[in-house]
Amino acid sequence: MCKLCDEGKPQDHTGSPGDSRRDFLKATATTGAAAGLGLFAARPAAADDGHGPPDDHGRPGRRYIIRGGAVMSMDPQVGDFAQADVLVEGKKIVAVGPNLKAGGAAVIDARGRIVMPGFIDTHHHQFETALRSFLADGILIFDGSNTPSGNTTYFEFILLQFAPVYRPQDVYINELFGGLSQLDDGVTTVHDVSQIHHSPQHSDAAIQALFDTGRRAAFGFFESAGAAVIHSNPGNQYPADAARIKNQWFSSSDQLVHMIMGGEVYLGDASTDQSWTIGRDLGLQIAAHILSPFGIRPIFDNLAAGTGGNGHIGIGPDNLFIHMTGMADAAWQRVKDAGAQVSLAVPIEMNMRHGMPPILKMQSLGMEPSLSVDVECTLTADFFTQMRSTMNVQRALVNQMVLEQGDFYPLNQWPTPASGTPPLLTTRDVLRYATMNGAKALRLDSKVGSLTPGKEADIIILDATAINVAPLNNVPGAVVSLMDRTNVETVIVAGKVRKWKGKLLDVNLGKLRGQLENSRDYIFSAAKIPQNLFGSQ
Repeated sequence: MCKLCDEGKPQDHTGSPGDSRRDFLKATATTGAAAGLGLFAARPAAADDGHGPPDDHGRPGRRYIIRGGAVMSMDPQVGDFAQADVLVEGKKIVAVGPNLKAGGAAVIDARGRIVMPGFIDTHHHQFETALRSFLADGILIFDGSNTPSGNTTYFEFILLQFAPVYRPQDVYINELFGGLSQLDDGVTTVHDVSQIHHSPQHSDAAIQALFDTGRRAAFGFFESAGAAVIHSNPGNQYPADAARIKNQWFSSSDQLVHMIMGGEVYLGDASTDQSWTIGRDLGLQIAAHILSPFGIRPIFDNLAAGTGGNGHIGIGPDNLFIHMTGMADAAWQRVKDAGAQVSLAVPIEMNMRHGMPPILKMQSLGMEPSLSVDVECTLTADFFTQMRSTMNVQRALVNQMVLEQGDFYPLNQWPTPASGTPPLLTTRDVLRYATMNGAKALRLDSKVGSLTPGKEADIIILDATAINVAPLNNVPGAVVSLMDRTNVETVIVAGKVRKWKGKLLDVNLGKLRGQLENSRDYIFSAAKIPQNLFGSQ
């Protein structure tokens, strides 16, 4: 968890939490913010059975073997096995198959378990973790309806009132806690869309938290939320600070965290021109929210025509577009032709009035999305929920389409689907969206997304003997249709065991939770929003 400890330079991790910005930044500059705040336990938590993970897991040259699980590789060339082994050396997968010979390698017993790649979340606003459930009834923008949903909204409350008051230490603890929570859920990679860059210190806090969480991540350098609209946070240096950030934090391609440039198009042509140009000059992927409101459709039409920004910005293979609700057919065609990536956050899109998730549109174009959770102020970041919701909404739309091809009267109440009807999504489809498609969307498919020899070992082990799953009859079906985070028994990132037998390792959750609650209390107070556990009546 601490980089200096991993390098053989032991550090004292037992210090008291620092409350001031000075303490926070001092800790960040020395042994890492997590160590400075004392948020991690001094030793790994004991597993339920008293046995810990293999010694020196993840270290170069160290081997262990995951034996006897039902292995779902998500790589057609490797295949799936009712019972097989996965051999790991250092941070990489060496072999996948039945009855592997591993010499004296340590053994992880996976009998009765499902072994598969970790989930990949391609769009998550982790800085909002302290605001979980605040907007459970809300929608995206105030709509004048004078209803509980229409009055407490994302744009007006989360972005314009809460976000501008965040301090660097708030950014850090929100990012860290949210990341660890998803790690516990089996999400081994995230694209963190951190629209909280009020100053370089805020940016550094977000990045440090991503490193300290110990999972794979893409750091999304987006705008200072609020600054572009209400002109708060004058210290923000978006997008010009991108070069400094890349040079300071991302000079190596051989690390768990890399960088993506945020380029929101609703901020205006000048901002689009600057952010997309900087991103492309730095060789970064460029991401943007593209959705029904905020006047985005005509802006996106211009981008599709190559006349976006100040007249010369166009869509390319380096783009990652989030939501893509309400866009024109010609713009969709350009996204496909350019080879751009699309991330869907299906539960949020349905719940917050972004527009109908465009899964049928993507199918009609022969495209596939990655999946993302978006905002925990409204809905869970659990990835089993993302997969189920995506499958359910697509099947609901297609099933109704098929039924309406009949007339609901005998003998035409159960028609054979007409030619051209989209095929129903399967559990295997949404598992692909949640793993390999996520890796492709973040340019990580050569490293992760499948259990392929030579790739890095981002692996989850799921308990199929649990009361909500047993007996196991279908592996993809069990994962998608039955499981939840309680089934995530072991989580491995780049060969390093981060969750073991149901418990996160090296994490002092009590202290972390206290820090997050303190941050929440400060944020509500500074934003002058009352804390009300039961919401509006």
